[in-house]
Amino acid sequence: MTTAGFDNDRYLAEQKAAILERVEQCRGKLYLEFGGKLTFDFHAARVLPGYDPNVKMRLLQDLRDDIEVVFCVYADDLESGRIRGDFGVTYDLATLRAIDDLRDWGIATSALVITRYRPGTISDRIAQQMEAKGIDVYRHLEIAGYPNDVELAVSDEGYGRNDYIATEAPIVIVTGTGPGSGKMSTCLSQLYHDQRNGLASGYAKFETFPIWDLPVDHPVNVAYEAATADLGDIVMLDSFHLEAYGQTAVNYNRDIENFPILKAILDRIAAEGGERAPYQSPTDMGVNRAGAGIVDDDLVREASRQEVIRRYFRYRRERVQGMCSPQAVQRTERLMARLGVTQTDRPVVTPAREAAADAERRCKGNEGFYCGAALELHDGTIMTGSNSPLLHSASAAIIKGIKRLAGIPEHIHLLPAHVIGDLADLKANYLDSNSPSLNVQEVLIALGITAASNPAARAGIEMLPQLRGAQMHLTHEPGMGDEVGLRKLGIGMTTDAAPTTNGYFLR
Repeated sequence: MTTAGFDNDRYLAEQKAAILERVEQCRGKLYLEFGGKLTFDFHAARVLPGYDPNVKMRLLQDLRDDIEVVFCVYADDLESGRIRGDFGVTYDLATLRAIDDLRDWGIATSALVITRYRPGTISDRIAQQMEAKGIDVYRHLEIAGYPNDVELAVSDEGYGRNDYIATEAPIVIVTGTGPGSGKMSTCLSQLYHDQRNGLASGYAKFETFPIWDLPVDHPVNVAYEAATADLGDIVMLDSFHLEAYGQTAVNYNRDIENFPILKAILDRIAAEGGERAPYQSPTDMGVNRAGAGIVDDDLVREASRQEVIRRYFRYRRERVQGMCSPQAVQRTERLMARLGVTQTDRPVVTPAREAAADAERRCKGNEGFYCGAALELHDGTIMTGSNSPLLHSASAAIIKGIKRLAGIPEHIHLLPAHVIGDLADLKANYLDSNSPSLNVQEVLIALGITAASNPAARAGIEMLPQLRGAQMHLTHEPGMGDEVGLRKLGIGMTTDAAPTTNGYFLR
């Protein structure tokens, strides 16, 4: 049974108070850089059991009378077709989706900023789409030598070249599609223009992780390192904070390394008005209160250890696909060693591998491939499945899982054999598929079609919501139909990523 390690209401109360206090300190105008994911923050939900993936939107709703949103996206991320991993879509679509999500929550986007802009097909297209929807679009150019050339950055040839984004609300939420979207530079550009125009304003940073008032080696902070292993982020003591206040706080290496440059920029901007920047450390800049929401530290620690293992499998798979460096895999292995965990500490790993081995012993695979899947339900029960000429291993495990949840006896079939056979025949003989067995999406569609005439299928479908948050491991590389289906069901999936074909392309 899943229990809560995080109290959203307690967190919201403390977080809102911290932001409003910072607005006051900034004399009524705050540019708040929102790091991480604004909506659907599944990493936070995984390491902080009970955390609402959309709690940041609830926070913004509480502040809605005092905020407006500026959205940033890096031009090269648009043009290169970069993929946002949690949704599996390119950054142009992820940007449009995020703006739609904000609107669905009743929060309008005031402006879109394309940072480090250079003319490009996708950048210009998304600009036209936003302008057609009544959203102002700003194109901020790249600043040579940025951010190291502080003198150039804080000048008419640096931030001064950027168009000023006119805002009215006391809190301007500056967010973006992903890391490196130019959120901080947009905030600093606004501070520069405000100072030039005699307007009081300030900057702060909102990032859930790392949690500054937890130890460096706390598993939730180690899980942050695992989540950013491809970037090489390291959680470490904030030496500037310790020196300034004699207090221990943690931050990540890039913020600590970049702080002297950022402070120099802030000091130079403030000097335009005869003032000095208020921050003495990277931790000073933050307004994060996530630590206040933790109510069961043991539960959070275990969830974070599981997240590090999950990240290991993700990077290992991406390495096979040529999408990440070997260093990311090696870093995550070291993090697992720090926490004293191994691959098989993820409960579904060994059962999935045993299911594949058992299928091979019984010669029950498909075309010489023996694939195993294990699905862990919320009560801790693990259901396994293996592939066959009719079903993928993930499909078999899901059918077993919903049958157990619905209390359907093992001998009763949710899908009649002739239905599965007819669909497999359709794929093989009419749709040119070299993998006619049914993937997860196809099984779900088949269940939906047969539910009207099959009470067992209807009962199984009614159990699908109970799979959200369940965990699965696969021994082999899942096809698109499996991966998309599992994502839609909300099942957390890892895989050993063994190939399921001798070819290079799965039709």
